[in-house]
Amino acid sequence: MISIEQIDIAKDRMMTLQTPTGDTTPLTIDFFHDVVCGWCYVMSPRLRQVAGELDIEVRHRSFVLQDSRERMVQAFGSMEQAKSAILGHWEACAKQDDEQRIDIEGMRAESFEYPNGLAGAHACQAAHIMGGDAAHWDYFDAVQNAHLSQHRNIGNRSVLLDIAVELGFARDVFAAHMGSEAASERVRADRDEARKLDIRSIPTLIVGPDLDRLQTMPVPALKARLQAIMRNA
Repeated sequence: MISIEQIDIAKDRMMTLQTPTGDTTPLTIDFFHDVVCGWCYVMSPRLRQVAGELDIEVRHRSFVLQDSRERMVQAFGSMEQAKSAILGHWEACAKQDDEQRIDIEGMRAESFEYPNGLAGAHACQAAHIMGGDAAHWDYFDAVQNAHLSQHRNIGNRSVLLDIAVELGFARDVFAAHMGSEAASERVRADRDEARKLDIRSIPTLIVGPDLDRLQTMPVPALKARLQAIMRNA
């Protein structure tokens, strides 16, 4: 007969065999982002790389800084000034982008007004409803590529649906989710969580039980910080 003590010892040995070397503790990161944010475009592939290497779960949170034309005018003075100021930020982002993907002059030449990120946030949440965090991340990266590399108008619903189709989503189903109350509620919930955490800029990574905050940094620095947090968790 096997005693309870023997069963417990066997479980402990199995857990030891399954635990990664280095005494690391699995982490969850909340990635707060906006589809129109150049720094998010720089950070997302870096986080993908490091999260894959360290087996970290990433949860995606929509946090729209300006959610309407009116808010953009309030923040920048006019839509023309908004585009000029934001493209100035793009220049800083482009210098830090690892793959030099940002097409500043392409966007400068476009005639449409610079979009806010609200429609894109709803589209990201539609992807999340259909496929969880992985689909959210894939769609977020695709819409950012459309915006910052292809200078497409991601404030346009048809463009957002085209991007969804390019990723393999059914257009009608995606459109229904994008316009649903469920997507709106997910956007509101993420923004409420950002306010509770007093997040004021993006990208912001909220890491682990101590809610460490990280922002854009190179891959080696990001990996080192996350490994340190994992060791201390």
